[in-house]
Amino acid sequence: MSELPVHRHYLHYSELPYSRRVLYTSALLVLGVGYLFALLNVYFTYAGRAGGNPQMLTAEDLIVAYSGSGKGSRLEGALRGPMSTMLPADDLNIVLSWAAEGGAHPAYDNTVRPLLDKYCMACHDGSNPHLPNLNGYDNLKKVTEKDTGAAIPTLVRVSHIHLFGMTFIFFLVGLMFSHAYVRPVWFKCAIVALPFTCIMVDVASWYLIKIFHPFVFVEIGAGGLMAACFALMCLVALYQMWFGAAPLAVSGRDSGDV
Repeated sequence: MSELPVHRHYLHYSELPYSRRVLYTSALLVLGVGYLFALLNVYFTYAGRAGGNPQMLTAEDLIVAYSGSGKGSRLEGALRGPMSTMLPADDLNIVLSWAAEGGAHPAYDNTVRPLLDKYCMACHDGSNPHLPNLNGYDNLKKVTEKDTGAAIPTLVRVSHIHLFGMTFIFFLVGLMFSHAYVRPVWFKCAIVALPFTCIMVDVASWYLIKIFHPFVFVEIGAGGLMAACFALMCLVALYQMWFGAAPLAVSGRDSGDV
């Protein structure tokens, strides 16, 4: 533990009014739940994308999501992976066979379109820009082409949302964590700064995976470090805010309401 005196502008949680602590606690709890749902969204979006066990999320699933399978179409990859339970087996085989045989227009009108209207249009009618639009023959044909993964325009759109959103989240969490008493100071600064580096590495990996598949492990590592920093900052902040005693370096100085 470093014996360096605390900075004159530093305020520990014990020196903050209860209203500020309640505000911080409420925000951290809601952000924690939101982060958990974000992780679940990653699982439900990509698990089984490579055609393996739809209950398991693997590095291969992420590779296929970003660079494509190089084999079948995006439609086939989805129907054999995360969407495999959305259609009965017989109807699923009809759609897969139609796509494998070239996706003829007459067969689409007679057999495929009624199945899509029944099972898929509730989500894939084009109203959600984050989901493939399966409404109409021309839109469906786009996802029956060879799977090359997420398109660059799609990655660009998601990238700017991800960068803005995650930066805002970690700015808030880091700001609340800045009141924690952690020594050495360089370690505390590293915890605050590391998630922002991980955000940049994570987003860059989406594009690099298309070129060199092993970058998927860089993305997984960046995501894991980001989550670890988020959890550490939240837990330390909540503990020191309500359960930990004020450190001697804080309680021993003249100013403050400890």
